[in-house]
Amino acid sequence: MSLASLLVSRDPDLVQPLRSAFERHFIGVEVCVGPNAGTEILLSEHFDAVIVDCDDLEGGSDILRGLRNMSANKNSVAIAVVNQRTSTGQAFQMGANFVVQKPVSSVNATRCVSAAVAMMTRERRRYYRHPVEFPVTVSFGKEEIEAQASNVSEGGMALHFSGARPASNLTKVHFRLPDLSSPFEFRADLAWADEEGIAGIRFVEMARKAQETLEDWLTRHSSKAKPAETGHILSRV
Repeated sequence: MSLASLLVSRDPDLVQPLRSAFERHFIGVEVCVGPNAGTEILLSEHFDAVIVDCDDLEGGSDILRGLRNMSANKNSVAIAVVNQRTSTGQAFQMGANFVVQKPVSSVNATRCVSAAVAMMTRERRRYYRHPVEFPVTVSFGKEEIEAQASNVSEGGMALHFSGARPASNLTKVHFRLPDLSSPFEFRADLAWADEEGIAGIRFVEMARKAQETLEDWLTRHSSKAKPAETGHILSRV
């Protein structure tokens, strides 16, 4: 699973240890030295982690405050870097998940990033949709019809129906994932549908063991994605 981060700072003593810590986890790092450019990037591009120099970059705190209102990054892991002006409590109130005090040593950067990576991975896996096709049996009350899955995530899947769907409510799905022998049967409901026979379904109840098996399967397949490039620097201000 390819993870990416944006570091908004012009402080080389902050950039070096944090970039090294992220790159040890094969996580791409973009460094943006200007708050205006940082805001523009965050409005249009998604990052799994956003690191903001709150006290030593003018406008840094505003970026952190506004992050949760940016649709592309409202669920990103936010790391606030503070330097006496902003307290840890204030940084958390602004929306930070983690707070680091300056000066940031290699040891402190490694500890913070290691903790953040676990949260980043969970969040990415939660929304990650693995493109894969396999047959699915869908139950609408007592009536069962066949459909074809086009992707699957922890929370649901996209399906293609070759014919009309029954008028009754969707109640459950039954399928086998490629390379797994055990079948899955989840209670589900219809999240959305279009006139072309494409629909999204949401898993609403599943056995704990089945959920863990699905999570493990998604983790194995998503980890095969090509890692993002590291060390890319943006100099826009």
